[in-house]
Amino acid sequence: MLQLRSIVDVADNSGAKKVGVFKVLGGSRRRYAEIGDIVVASVKIAEPRKAVKKKDVVKAVVVRQRKPYRRKDGTYIRFDDNAVVLLDGTEPKGGRIFGPIPREIKEKGFNTIASLAQELV
Repeated sequence: MLQLRSIVDVADNSGAKKVGVFKVLGGSRRRYAEIGDIVVASVKIAEPRKAVKKKDVVKAVVVRQRKPYRRKDGTYIRFDDNAVVLLDGTEPKGGRIFGPIPREIKEKGFNTIASLAQELV
């Protein structure tokens, strides 16, 4: 569950390491983002000489969250960190995705992210 001012890890190789969320898309009073939701964020820490620089404003999709996420079958899934993947339209900016990705990402239409992921949980 991410909200305004959340600092989260980036799970791709676009160049950003950490981003700060400043808007959850999907309604004027939308407060929290869960797995599969799109957020607008600002790059806080970035690698040098990469495509994404510090202070860039980017869109990202939430791929991991620490709060337990309830699946349709009644089970829960929880991760060790909060993480996002930076987007260019609906495609990821990076060419690699690091760490486990839940299958809900594929169900919500981000097939490219699911196919690039090392592990689908």
